[in-house]
Amino acid sequence: MKLVNVLARKRALALAVCFVCVIAQNNHAQSGEPQRDQLLNGLRILLWSRPGDQNVALKLRIHSGAAFDTSGKAGTMALLGDILFPDPSIHEYFTGEMGGRLDVKTDYDAIEITLEGRASEYDRIVDTLRAGLVTTPLTPENLLKLREARLKKLSETKTSASEVANQAIADRVLGNFPYAHPVGGTAESLAKIERADLMLARDRFLTPNNATLTIVGGVDSRRAMRALRQLLGGWRKSEQVIPATFRQPDPPDKRTLILNATAGSPAEIRIATRGVSRSDRDFFAMSLLAFIARERWSKLVQPVGKSLIVKAEPHALPEIFVMGAAVDSTAALKTLESGMAVLKSLASTPATPAELVAAKNYASSTWTADASAWLDIDTFGLPPISEQLLSINALSVTDLQRVAARLFNDNSISSVIVGNVEQLKQAAAARNVPGRVYSYPEGVALPETATLPTKSTGK
Repeated sequence: MKLVNVLARKRALALAVCFVCVIAQNNHAQSGEPQRDQLLNGLRILLWSRPGDQNVALKLRIHSGAAFDTSGKAGTMALLGDILFPDPSIHEYFTGEMGGRLDVKTDYDAIEITLEGRASEYDRIVDTLRAGLVTTPLTPENLLKLREARLKKLSETKTSASEVANQAIADRVLGNFPYAHPVGGTAESLAKIERADLMLARDRFLTPNNATLTIVGGVDSRRAMRALRQLLGGWRKSEQVIPATFRQPDPPDKRTLILNATAGSPAEIRIATRGVSRSDRDFFAMSLLAFIARERWSKLVQPVGKSLIVKAEPHALPEIFVMGAAVDSTAALKTLESGMAVLKSLASTPATPAELVAAKNYASSTWTADASAWLDIDTFGLPPISEQLLSINALSVTDLQRVAARLFNDNSISSVIVGNVEQLKQAAAARNVPGRVYSYPEGVALPETATLPTKSTGK
């Protein structure tokens, strides 16, 4: 038996050593080391010059996102992103005449602007970027038009049980923490946003010393930097970059929240706990644990395993580690309990060498050291990519068990089920699992449940 264990460990180590090599081989031709430069105003530049390439792609990331929305005014940073290029003809020019695209995406940690087009039009692309950043068209008319567009989209979008479950678990785990509010805002929060809010956000966050620009394509470094100095050199830097500091959420409610869903639709299950930030030394271990958790959970709940999700998204501040499934209401409680058992097993039972290798192989297949990965270094304050790869490669089963014990304790785990309340009540009464306490939207509870809130639908 000892010989078998030794051989298994040696095999796992040998496969793990290949991890960095596989990733490097997959990504070397794609990006390689960029040429670095910086403007006098603090704008950091990463350039991959590809002679002969007919196209060029610019990606500018502002390292502050929706986490900095003013309290009660969710959607402020998303609206600021919208208003950078409000004229539809600009977008049409990039897709039509340039054969590329102009896109602005806002998430919790950043506003990211992508401009793609012909390399011969590089100077014009940079000038378009300059217009949005330096002479931002923050007019009352543009604010009204773009806010109405977001409100219309919200009114036309039907909320699904999955979305309700996602928001409910975020509220449960994060409370008033910034990551609990929707990036694009709500009808109520968008209505409160005024032009002065956008102007303040622009002055505080839309600055060159809070941004990084990547350039990939058929533009040589001299031409690239000349245009940047001429067109973006006048972009004024801020006196200081606003740090991301927020009050940590209170301990979560341990009761399983059950919300009613449309009859006939699958029950949506969410189990979550607070995770770690992208810059935390335990982030990669948490990511591997997510893969192993899904594999273990799928074996316990077959044949519904295909609907399972387990994820730990990278963010500048601690986000949530979440497990989810869509199953028939009659299987909801069993699926929930098996998910809880999986989290506890990760802390009590070390991952096997085979599980560790499988998790690392999955990580290697999904890792791409592209321009976004280099931008993440500035957004999240990360070490060089080579050091990150070595960190993943060095992880052991002991590391994973230590991180699991850190994350998956009884006092930190929250759960939500969105499904047929009557069926779930009957199933809960029938199963009568010791220690499992439920909270229903109507305020009706099992006999052993204490005071319950009134109807709760999340934010």
